[in-house]
Amino acid sequence: MNPTVQTEIKRYLFMVVGCFSYALAFNLFLIPNNVVTGGVTGLSTLVNILCGGAVGVGIISIAFNLPILLLGLRSQGLAFILRCFLTIAVLGLFLDGMTGLPVITDDPLMASIYGGIAQGIGIGLFCRYNVSSGGTELLARVLMPLFPGISLANLLAVLDGAIVLFGSLVLGNPENVLRALIVIYLSSKVSDLIITGLDYAKMVHIITEKPEEVADALLKSSPRGVTEISGRGMYTRSRKNVLMTVVKKQQLLQLRRVVSEADPAAFIIVSDTTEVLGNGWKQL
Repeated sequence: MNPTVQTEIKRYLFMVVGCFSYALAFNLFLIPNNVVTGGVTGLSTLVNILCGGAVGVGIISIAFNLPILLLGLRSQGLAFILRCFLTIAVLGLFLDGMTGLPVITDDPLMASIYGGIAQGIGIGLFCRYNVSSGGTELLARVLMPLFPGISLANLLAVLDGAIVLFGSLVLGNPENVLRALIVIYLSSKVSDLIITGLDYAKMVHIITEKPEEVADALLKSSPRGVTEISGRGMYTRSRKNVLMTVVKKQQLLQLRRVVSEADPAAFIIVSDTTEVLGNGWKQL
């Protein structure tokens, strides 16, 4: 099969999975417990509550998104808007088609926690496979030229925050703000895990006067490569030899031992890295 076709099939398959997880977050946890979060889906939840459930969250969400899609048509292009509409339609169908599911918990705090996790899975899949569900993110992109001094993230935060505050005022429930913050925090953390994966590693920079000895020792004790970077100490104004390598977390203690034996005076800097692609690691 053509690689491009494979990529597109994979993208839309995971788009459906992401919509399913997103809809679970609302139908099992957030909607039954009247938790109003940010975004168009959060605003749709508020309207659903005010209507006594007479109109589904999915159809309300689609209705709110249609004018946003029209506003974004000129700046984002027809192809992007059509992909957004497809995602919005699938999400709307899941939201309204899964309303008969049993409520898992009637504790708003637990609902916020589990809802945030399930929503984060959906958002993470959207981001990882380059799919957009429109909403306030697309609206923020459209409005950015009107607010040149504000970043996209800040403008999006203002829009989502306004929806959360408005929902809390309308419902007369200030605790909704705290619950929404829990949902947003957990959703962002889980989506980050989906985007970057769990393949954490350690990136190590070694400043040494014995680069050959240290590099040889590392190459003998580990299958990982070592790269020499030319540096200059600005205090002494002298040239420094910097070795850079990436190892798994469990290999870090061994690396310290090997470096200390080769050059006890070496200076080591260790930092976290969430994704390593290429030879010896995950396929690029």
